[in-house]
Amino acid sequence: MKIPPGLPVVVVLCLSVFVRAQGPDPAPKPSFEPFPPHPRLTYTVLVGTYTDKTDSKGIYAFSFDTQIGKLAPKGLVAETPNPSWVAVHPNGKWVYAANESGKQSAISAFSLDSGSGKLTPLNQLPSQGEDPCYLSFDKTGKYLFVANYTSGTVAVFPILRDGKLGAPTSVVKNAGALGPNKDRQEGPHAHWVAASADKPEVYVADLGLDHVVIYTFDRNLGTIFPRPKQTDSFGAKLSPGTGPRHAAFSPDGKFMYVLGELTSTVTVFASDSQETWRSIQQISALAPGFSGRNDAAEIAIHSNGKWLFASNRGQDSIAVFAIDPQKGTLALAGDFPAGGKEPRHFALDPTGQFLLVENQYSNNIVVFRIDPVTGALAQVSKTENVPSPVCLVFLP
Repeated sequence: MKIPPGLPVVVVLCLSVFVRAQGPDPAPKPSFEPFPPHPRLTYTVLVGTYTDKTDSKGIYAFSFDTQIGKLAPKGLVAETPNPSWVAVHPNGKWVYAANESGKQSAISAFSLDSGSGKLTPLNQLPSQGEDPCYLSFDKTGKYLFVANYTSGTVAVFPILRDGKLGAPTSVVKNAGALGPNKDRQEGPHAHWVAASADKPEVYVADLGLDHVVIYTFDRNLGTIFPRPKQTDSFGAKLSPGTGPRHAAFSPDGKFMYVLGELTSTVTVFASDSQETWRSIQQISALAPGFSGRNDAAEIAIHSNGKWLFASNRGQDSIAVFAIDPQKGTLALAGDFPAGGKEPRHFALDPTGQFLLVENQYSNNIVVFRIDPVTGALAQVSKTENVPSPVCLVFLP
């Protein structure tokens, strides 16, 4: 089995989903007018994997050529168990991985050689919960946030001056009314965490509670805590059984898009003058007429703010939505085959020309070119023999 090497630029990859046309109304044919000219760039990409019951050993690196839209393997850069989410620090010097391993779950810190993509272990600490599945940073880069799925806990770790993780400064467990899906919503399940860009707040998408919970964040102490009762409405409540997994914000911060794993939908929230979030739309991420098992997985907005992408596991597609620039609402623009099985994650390259999809069960990464006019996707390359890829990150 060949395993991909190398990375000069790190990019974390998450999937977008386009609805695959079925029946008499095929998806519009991409026009693929060119993007504005870009210099030819080569990025290093880090790919996180599952190592349990697979051939994977940990984190792999690739180089990505923006002229031809193709990955070239550089090999294993860190041997570590189940690095299902990988995050590159804003300074480009350190990398953090969620080791998703039940009660033995941990967070690992590495120093990064940006030329080769090689990772050198710094330290590893317990994740303060079970099965960490998402990592992010506060805007200062001083803290790492961890969402622990199975235990429903969220932890905050300070990042020390040498890149190591310090003892956690805060651990909270989401609380609230559970959703109606007794198999998947038997308890709180934190699946995504992100700090506000301009307010002292942290957002947590909880699949078990059908809620994006908003915590107050003390940047001096590194602590998060529930908002006062009188402002409990400052959150985003989804329809029962939606199962929020990940979320994305519009470039101007006025709209929040929440992907529902259990219903394969995107719910659009708008903020108002009272600093509350109200739902203005819920739209399916599935192609019309599709039936069968599906779990939505990843969501992302293009840097131009025109398109939103989501991935479907089951239908195995990437859905593409056009975003109304004034209203923030979505219209399904197309659905495109993911080129493999179980597209758990995808990522947009830094130039905005390509979308890279990791197909977990078919062990491949597929590169699509994005039509700059319609947002449509066209496959340009496929990298095989990537064991159980589930996260992709670009190094600048």
